Amino acid sequence: MLARLVLTDFRNHADTVIAPGAGFVVLTGENGAGKTNVLEAVSLFAPGRGLRRAALGDMARQNGPGGFGVAAALVPLAPAAADQERVDLATGTLPAAPERRVVRIQGAPVAATALAEWLTILWLTPAMDRLFAEPASERRRFLDRLTLALSPGHAVHSNRYEAAMRARNRLLAEDIPPDPHWLTALELQMAEHGAAIDAARRDTVAALGAALADQPEGAFARAGLALDGWTGGGDTLAADLAAGRRRDAAAGRTLIGPHRSDLAVTHLGKQQPAALCSTGEQKALLLGIVLGHADLVAERTGRAPILLLDEVAAHLDPSRRAALFARLAGKGQVWMTGTEDALFDALGQDAVRLTLGKPAA
Repeated sequence: MLARLVLTDFRNHADTVIAPGAGFVVLTGENGAGKTNVLEAVSLFAPGRGLRRAALGDMARQNGPGGFGVAAALVPLAPAAADQERVDLATGTLPAAPERRVVRIQGAPVAATALAEWLTILWLTPAMDRLFAEPASERRRFLDRLTLALSPGHAVHSNRYEAAMRARNRLLAEDIPPDPHWLTALELQMAEHGAAIDAARRDTVAALGAALADQPEGAFARAGLALDGWTGGGDTLAADLAAGRRRDAAAGRTLIGPHRSDLAVTHLGKQQPAALCSTGEQKALLLGIVLGHADLVAERTGRAPILLLDEVAAHLDPSRRAALFARLAGKGQVWMTGTEDALFDALGQDAVRLTLGKPAA
């Protein structure tokens, strides 16, 4: 869990220090107080661009020095592991390079992908409510976040696949005929990393789908999962790419590969695609997936993920809200936001409660 969180010149937080507990961490306050900003800061301790996927320059406090910093102390959740070493994490940017992210673990600079080896962070935000109506790229990004929690190396394969694909696209776009040997080398790289991406996604979909199907129908709808879109498999990808060079050159992009896959979600109780379900049903499906995935991560890795739930309680009726709290109790550190303290009355004293005020104008 995170035992201490320090935000320096991050969004609307000039200098904020938070000491969360091991279980529920409830942040309340008016709109604009910076509740979601705190969750976003925590999400930066996962590989990627955080829960808003914002540009780094946008995270620095307005009228501040230009850079920002987020620091945290990671400690074991279980008392039995108290003899393990505390891990100091830090990330941010410097004023001289506002779009270059710096990540440090125990004071040493590392790649952002190294964060996945230390902790797992999952989130659910209001912006994700339209996941099933958005383009396939959004569901693919969501699936990759789920996959990364189970396979930390997934980010490396994804980055290398994307880099090779961009280089191939540039070669195909040139006016002069590209070097076929260079193209072949790039396609072999895409096939190697694409196979790893595809295998990791399939493992996640299969394991999570089985776990969700076994759950009884309760407060949250059961979701069926499948990998859709491109299903060629990494073993034939290099040959398929070589055969499709002319087609891809005409299209200006690569038309086959794991970057064309999609996550298909079905409401099992109604045997209906999630895209055709009501807004409330889609919310319940999404929440059920995140909760089921958190259980799967804890089972496979032996460590509970840190959950960030932004404004989730406000969109649930009292019975589902109570079911959510009961489901999460004792399962690790859970950060939640809301505008009203009353939304979290069912938690009783089992939560660290922090009220954020609007910054001075």
